[in-house]
Amino acid sequence: MNLIIKSATILDSKSKHNGSTNDILIENGIITQIASTIENTNNYETISHENLHVSQGWFDSSVSLGEPGFEERETIENGLKTAAKSGFTAIAVNPNANPIADTKADIAFLKSNALENIVNLYPIGALTTKSESVDLAELFDMKNAGAIAFGDYQKAITNPNLLKIALLYASNFDGLVLSFPQENKIAGKGIVNEGHNSTRLGLKGIPALAEELQVARDLFLLEYTKGKLHIPTISSAKSVELIREAKQKGLNVSCSVAIHNLVMSDDELEEFDTNFKVLPPLRTQNDCKALLEGIHDGTIDMVTTDHNPIDVEHKKVEFDNAMYGTIGLETAFGALQTVLDTEKVIDLLTAGKDRFGIETSQISVGHKANLTLFNPEGNYTFTEKHIHSTSKNSAFLDKELKGTVYGIIHNQQKIDSI
Repeated sequence: MNLIIKSATILDSKSKHNGSTNDILIENGIITQIASTIENTNNYETISHENLHVSQGWFDSSVSLGEPGFEERETIENGLKTAAKSGFTAIAVNPNANPIADTKADIAFLKSNALENIVNLYPIGALTTKSESVDLAELFDMKNAGAIAFGDYQKAITNPNLLKIALLYASNFDGLVLSFPQENKIAGKGIVNEGHNSTRLGLKGIPALAEELQVARDLFLLEYTKGKLHIPTISSAKSVELIREAKQKGLNVSCSVAIHNLVMSDDELEEFDTNFKVLPPLRTQNDCKALLEGIHDGTIDMVTTDHNPIDVEHKKVEFDNAMYGTIGLETAFGALQTVLDTEKVIDLLTAGKDRFGIETSQISVGHKANLTLFNPEGNYTFTEKHIHSTSKNSAFLDKELKGTVYGIIHNQQKIDSI
């Protein structure tokens, strides 16, 4: 693939060209020249967009795809296309299909179905067999098959000894263990955040305490085992505080926040719209503020869309019966831009690579072209016409977002989203 990107503002904190506006020459998938003006002597294809910005390709650490088993929700093929059009060159796929990915054969299936795609798919293997929190899954075999981490998607490890053993065992091969932060007995039959709104609306609540107890437990286990832990999708102020203290102690812990938990509160529940039924639940404005503070001080390492397509039969039902989840790939950039400056947004969308052991490629001569193209300016209202996913369960419908993704360049391929 040979092309020239014209007049692009480069946002890459690891590149000496950061903040500059230049042409970028790509030959055979490698960046061969960056300069203020590059003459197109070889008649290469050119890419030119209004207010064009370029960054390293984005990475999402928590994406669910229906295939295998729930293809009516999403297929691997369309899920990767959606990721590409949303600006992502790599995604980590949760063990949230049927069968659950808990063997090396399951990991191999996911990898083989994404071969030679413009987006790299990195499987997360289940931590326990069938994600039942009883027996450890084949962690080392899955690691060798291509799994980059191990966790049971949106399912808590109820047995603390099992998590202790997992952390100790995975340390033998530098494995990253994920533990979903919810104490199920405290959460009970709750479906939204416990507080003023749940009481007023008559909905059963999940107290923030359910998350915080689990985070505290897991951090004690991490301190004991000296393992490597990632806590996905925290949502409460106290969780931020607990992880901040753990990092100050030097524990090997990272965490993420789902973008919808960062920018929305449980005030959205007023109309009983099931698109706002997510796990962990949307919490209070004070929690959103604390999460933003955690991002600014580095306590929160990365953001995720926690993209979870749900078919209409399981979403457009009574609130109590609806499945948890919202799609989020298409809205990630635009939603983050409503609460953070562009440079911070880009840092967050690329930050998870190192933690999950994914190759990075800076915007410098001699490096592979792994790029996301976008315009950080311009507001628009997100509607169903902007959705590329098979399922349409977006919490961001009719929300005002900021910025446009133009596409990506990766694996010697390019895709334009407009």
